[in-house]
Amino acid sequence: MELLIVLAFVIGYALIAFEHSLRIDKAASALLTGVFCWLILTFGIQSIPAFSAVATNSALPDGFIEHSLFEHLGHISEILFFLLGAMMIVELVDLHDGFRIITDRIATRDRVQLLWLISGVTFFLSSVLDNMTTAIIMSALLRKLIRKKESLWLFGGFVIIAANAGGAWSPIGDVTTIMLWIGGQVTSLNIIKSTFLASMACMLAPLLLATFHFRKAASEKDFIEKEGASAHSASPFEQNLVFFLGTVSVLFVPVFKTVTHLPPYMGILLAVGILWYVTELLHRNKEHEVRRGLTISATLQRIDTPSILFFLGILLAVSALDTSGHLHLLAEQLDQSLGGSIYMITGLIGILSAIVDNVPLVAACMGMYELSTFPPDHDFWELLAYCAGTGGSILIIGSAAGVASMGILKIDFIWYLKHITLYAAIGYFAGIGVYYLQHHF
Repeated sequence: MELLIVLAFVIGYALIAFEHSLRIDKAASALLTGVFCWLILTFGIQSIPAFSAVATNSALPDGFIEHSLFEHLGHISEILFFLLGAMMIVELVDLHDGFRIITDRIATRDRVQLLWLISGVTFFLSSVLDNMTTAIIMSALLRKLIRKKESLWLFGGFVIIAANAGGAWSPIGDVTTIMLWIGGQVTSLNIIKSTFLASMACMLAPLLLATFHFRKAASEKDFIEKEGASAHSASPFEQNLVFFLGTVSVLFVPVFKTVTHLPPYMGILLAVGILWYVTELLHRNKEHEVRRGLTISATLQRIDTPSILFFLGILLAVSALDTSGHLHLLAEQLDQSLGGSIYMITGLIGILSAIVDNVPLVAACMGMYELSTFPPDHDFWELLAYCAGTGGSILIIGSAAGVASMGILKIDFIWYLKHITLYAAIGYFAGIGVYYLQHHF
């Protein structure tokens, strides 16, 4: 029974990976995987290794499964509501042609220059916001710049790499770094000083390789085209106002979290409410059809809801593995088999974070190692922050930024595996190498 839950996860993962070959939406596979993992956990919990010792001495508490599911669903809902709110704001700006304020000022038609520009902006923006929000904004921007599907996906892949790399060196840029920061394992100034160069290498190494490749692909040089106005006309004042409010409201979320100590989804919901109110007042005197196409209500029809349900299913499946104790056992096995080598342990955790969510993996490490073993700002915690933050780029569903970009740009799992995974892996190991050189020489 203990292997059945792992088998269900692997089968579900395979169905997601071969979505286009099977012609079955990945959201359906993810939801079934999440539910089946919890069903197996419910009916076979007495045989799960993490609970076997407890079960021999006393019965498990009544409602243990329901309580665990409720607790995990609370954390999952925070991510989903944040993702939903950020997508609504981005789509509202898009409805008002707000992104033309940026796209009209990008004069370059050179793929290499544009790739470096987009990646650089993404890298630094994700350190101020977080990697998922940055990926949503930059993916929406790319959608207004690039028409050819494969070129769009290629740029989207580098947005994912840059967003995860930029989030790893900032104490507020990635959820795992936030966990380590709040837990006292790392301090803000030290994590920036220790991992910035490694994160920069994680972005630059793939960029340098892609630059060489793009130089050869001169036949695709002119794939960027300017788009005309949207179907619903918005005045220049409305474009500027909605773009300004949308940008400020998203940038305000980290400030809101710091000041109020409320979770980020509360800040993004506040921003959605304000923008909803402003756009309703802005268009209240227009004809019904025009007004309906320029308010928050219209964004709900444009959001890729299956991608949000897909994220729900994946996180449910991973939370079942976490509750069953499999992820904690995995972390212990890594520690025992690798002889305590911090580079090997954190490196493999980063690779595993491309398959399962990095949050429970990092939480397992935080539970395994006391601060007396690895004191604050130890190499182990710094490397863990870098590896868990950037390893998810290796697969598109390995990070929140990847899932968000997949939903907006419709990037195929297998296509990403063929065209982006190698770039992401090279950047990942390049960052580890730079970290080693920085701290040993």
